[in-house]
Amino acid sequence: MLIPSLIETTIRELAHRGKTLNAYLYDLAPMHQKIKLLKDIMPAGLEVFYAMKANPHPAFLQAALDANVTGIEIASLGEANKAVAAGFSPTQLIYTGPGKSMEELTWCVENNIRTIHIESLVEAFRIQQICENQGKQQDILLRINANFDIHDAQTTFSGGSKKFGIDEEQLDIALPQILALKHLNFRGLHVYAASGVLNVDDLLHNCQLVFDLTQRIEQNYAGVSCDIIDFGGGFGVDYLEEGVDFDPQAYANGLASMIKQYGFAGRHFVLELGRWLAADCGWFCSEIIDIKTSRGKKQVVCAGGINHFRRPAALAINHPMGIVALNKAKLFTEQESINQEKVYFGGPLCTSADKLANDVYIEKANVGDIAVFGLAGAYGLSMSNNGFLSHALPQEIVV
Repeated sequence: MLIPSLIETTIRELAHRGKTLNAYLYDLAPMHQKIKLLKDIMPAGLEVFYAMKANPHPAFLQAALDANVTGIEIASLGEANKAVAAGFSPTQLIYTGPGKSMEELTWCVENNIRTIHIESLVEAFRIQQICENQGKQQDILLRINANFDIHDAQTTFSGGSKKFGIDEEQLDIALPQILALKHLNFRGLHVYAASGVLNVDDLLHNCQLVFDLTQRIEQNYAGVSCDIIDFGGGFGVDYLEEGVDFDPQAYANGLASMIKQYGFAGRHFVLELGRWLAADCGWFCSEIIDIKTSRGKKQVVCAGGINHFRRPAALAINHPMGIVALNKAKLFTEQESINQEKVYFGGPLCTSADKLANDVYIEKANVGDIAVFGLAGAYGLSMSNNGFLSHALPQEIVV
């Protein structure tokens, strides 16, 4: 991985302060550029929401606000409060995800949130009760657990038994009950098949299946219109650096053609993008505390582990990485180093699960150098086991 000069310069400046370096460095320029690109190329009616679960840091919310996204996709009241504090109106928020509490749903109705995406009949009747008590109407989307999935995706959210949404085959049981709830305004569908998809054709096939489902519903239920169709997210990131970046232009072209084919012009189409917008805005930088050989394999111990950067272990992948050499003097003559070999990177935690990278080739590294993990802007610190062993949190620095 080529470390950007701005990031390397910042690392060296931080290292010269004399304290153990363990930090996330953020550069929000890629996020601004990607949002602008989407606004330029996507078909009419396509709305981009930042899925803040990818990174809730205020700088990312500010970048989304400055780039004029349609709004924020939230999955908790805590996220709602952060989004509002960043300058978004509650009417710009869409609330997805299972297990929404009574308190969270009450806040949504009280604050006129744009749409709540219903995951079950229990949730639908709960919102109806809140709306009755407040004398309000609430726009909702119905999330469907479709009976198809994307096999090559990093994470799938449909097909099989899932906690997400209402099974497609139960639609004719659930939808009439939802439509009968007088305080709920049915606006359309939310079908999110998978996350981390690199093949554009796979995501476009998902769009086609969602459009087919939309047509069936509108044909079978007189007077029902799906004015909003939420595809979720799904744009993948090439974490393995195999040269297979997701092509947003091809997706935009394919979706535009499909909208015309189905006669769906004039509707709203929602993308909830998090990882694709945020990943290449962040680098996790952690000082190498120790290097030693254990039964023929080099073990590299960094200042931070899965308590600060859990994603590589959770998804069993290596992130792109590089080394910033600080050329510190050895403590003793036989002190080990890395020289053109595959090694294991872990953190300081008392568990063998504390993995940052495995069998990763490193040209050269020494104790005191800084290990830099790229594509760490999404699902970094907030996804990690922060409380384990009570280590101090890494700094988060916007460069």
